[in-house]
Amino acid sequence: MKKFSVLLFSLCYVFLQSCSSPRSEGETAAAEEVKPREIWSKEQANKWYAGQEWLVGSNFIPSTAINQLEMWQAATFDTTTINRELGLAQSIGMNTARVYLHDLLWEQDSTGFLKRMDTFLNIAQRNGIKPMFVFFDSCWDPFPKVGTQRAPKPHVHNSGWVQSPGQNALKDSTQYPRLERYVKGVLKRFAHDGRILAWDVWNEPDNMTGPSYQKVELPNKVDYVLPLLEKTFTWARSANPAQPLTSGVWVGDWSSHEAMKPIERLQVEQSDVISFHNYDKPEEFEKRITWLKRYDRPILCTEYMARPNGSTFQGFLPLAKQHNVAMYNWGLVDGKTQTKYAWDSWEKQYTAEPKEWFHDVFRKDGTPYREEETELIGELTGALQPVAN
Repeated sequence: MKKFSVLLFSLCYVFLQSCSSPRSEGETAAAEEVKPREIWSKEQANKWYAGQEWLVGSNFIPSTAINQLEMWQAATFDTTTINRELGLAQSIGMNTARVYLHDLLWEQDSTGFLKRMDTFLNIAQRNGIKPMFVFFDSCWDPFPKVGTQRAPKPHVHNSGWVQSPGQNALKDSTQYPRLERYVKGVLKRFAHDGRILAWDVWNEPDNMTGPSYQKVELPNKVDYVLPLLEKTFTWARSANPAQPLTSGVWVGDWSSHEAMKPIERLQVEQSDVISFHNYDKPEEFEKRITWLKRYDRPILCTEYMARPNGSTFQGFLPLAKQHNVAMYNWGLVDGKTQTKYAWDSWEKQYTAEPKEWFHDVFRKDGTPYREEETELIGELTGALQPVAN
């Protein structure tokens, strides 16, 4: 009887302790949290890259969308245009595309957003395109809003593109759990989806927007972005994605690791594969590749091609193929983003189409802006036979 009483007392004590000290929601979540996977080793990264074709594509948004929100929201998700324009990309041998997402899409309608991503991936797969998705972006308008998007400003480059997260969310740490749910939610659904090539965690994270929005930009923006960028890499790795993560360096001195800014070092150190942007002349492009080769990882140029700057398909693509660098030019079909106009259209008044387009490859009717460019892309990718002289 005494033993039974002791046992009964012990059981009651345990029960009361569990009732009086319940796990907080945060503790429960922490207990269930998956340990983030490691950054890929050089060997893992290079093995993955060896399994890919030479990657050539564009930064893609359908011509009927002015920004990420208009591309993905239910009312304006234009599968007909997406299919037609990815078909144009495939016709010249492109096999990948860099595509921007947005955190507000998740907040607005996470279930519908994931379904539309799945639909997009099916369309891309039918056209032989494996996308790289971009989670966050520090470029252009700092004040995004869901719903109907504004009309383009006449003759102005990217007059409606929006940042993610917007300035209000960036400086409000109470919104970071929402951003975490967005990154983890998308990756939980697609972390092992073979239709996806890679994930770009944050586009040009320290971009201060130049003359377009500098009057309303946070002067200490990088102080907010840097720690959030590091968190975002951790959130993304916690989903154990089978695809590589990256964030591209885009301006500055990369001649040595020590010469790089803290945010650039973070981007490189946290990336499974190295990515970068370059809109300069071919000599500068090749110099940047040489600098980044010291990391002994695959190199992807996720933005290039601005014709008046000297950044052209003819100047860059042969060099990229020689160095086995993946290539994503900005823009595919001329449309509502109006990126055939140069960056200086924010300061300089244009009244008609520029004689030399800044970005983009095809006109709205599907004809090439310059046939010699599409022929070159097709020849280098093997989609077209070389034209006999």
